[in-house]
Amino acid sequence: MLILLSEEGAEAERVAERTAYLREELLAADVEEVSAVPGGDLPPGARAVDVAQIGSLLVGLGSSATALGQVVTVIRSWLGRCQDARPSLRLTLGDDTLEISQATDEQVTEAFDLFVRRHSTAGAPP
Repeated sequence: MLILLSEEGAEAERVAERTAYLREELLAADVEEVSAVPGGDLPPGARAVDVAQIGSLLVGLGSSATALGQVVTVIRSWLGRCQDARPSLRLTLGDDTLEISQATDEQVTEAFDLFVRRHSTAGAPP
């Protein structure tokens, strides 16, 4: 799963910090791996930073039937603690993408629940 975190008007350092906190929390879930998306090399002397790249994480869900549900629970909890300036999230799993931006807590819960149900294996609880 690819997770892209962004925050309108945020400095790269803030996005990197939030992404690092989310990564730490995801590592405690039943996942194989959580890593930053590797970026391309910048030309010598370049100072440009791709904020989207800084806020990107790859999550290896492995074969656990509950991993996606755990990841979504972690993200929902983490997002709930970002009340000062709520970041936007894009979760991509296969060809399916869920985008969350300026949503109420109820809308976030509904969207995450639907996303997990779409990817749950037959007969497995989300």
